[in-house]
Amino acid sequence: MRNSISLFFFYRQSLSRLACNRISSSSIMEKVSSGPDGLNQTSESAFKEACDYDSKKRISDGIMPHILRLYGSCATAVDFEVYAPDASFEDPVMCAQGVKQIKSAFYSLSKVFSESRIVDYSVEENAISPGKQEILINSKQHYKLMGKDIDLASIIRLYVVDGKVIRHEDWWNNKPLWNKETVKLPLLGRVAELTRRGSMLATHAFMGFGKDPNA
Repeated sequence: MRNSISLFFFYRQSLSRLACNRISSSSIMEKVSSGPDGLNQTSESAFKEACDYDSKKRISDGIMPHILRLYGSCATAVDFEVYAPDASFEDPVMCAQGVKQIKSAFYSLSKVFSESRIVDYSVEENAISPGKQEILINSKQHYKLMGKDIDLASIIRLYVVDGKVIRHEDWWNNKPLWNKETVKLPLLGRVAELTRRGSMLATHAFMGFGKDPNA
C-alpha cells in the first residue's frame, strides 16, 4: 500500500491548471407565424435554424460533461460509459487498458488530492473518417495536495469511433508521451512504457480493480 501511495504522489505532483476557453452552446428559438387559416405554423426560417444547429452539433458536446467529472473527482459509473470496453488511457505515469483500469486511474484522484478539476478548456474536433473523430482539449487543471496548489497545462487527446472513446491521452505541458516511437533511444521509450504499466497495475490493485464507489 505504501508503494501505491508513493506512486500516486509521484503521478500527480506535476499536474497543474489547464488553459482553455469554454465551449458555448447555442439554443434555438422556434419561430411561429400565423397562416391564412388563423392556425400557427412553423416558419421556414425555424426549419433552417434547426438544420444549421444539427449540423453544428459535435460529438464532443456529449463527451465533455463526463470528462469534466472524471477530472473533477466526482465521476460515477455512468461517466465511464463514454469509453469503448477495450479503450485505453495514458498519461506520463500511467497506462490503463480497458474501462476497469481507467476507472481505477480516475477514482484514485480523490484519494490523493483534496481538490482536482479542469478550470478552463477549449475544444477542437477533427473528422478522421466517417464515424471516426479526434477531439483535442487544450486545458488547465488545478489540484491541491497537502494544502499546496498544483497547476498544469495539458492537451487531452480523445480518439472516438462511433461515438465511443477508444483512446484517451493526456499530454502534460503539451508534450507527447514517451514511448519507443517518440524518443531518440527506443530502449528508453520502452522502459517508460513498462514503468507506466507497472504504476497502473499497482494503482488498479490499490483501488479494488476498478470497483465503483458505493457499489
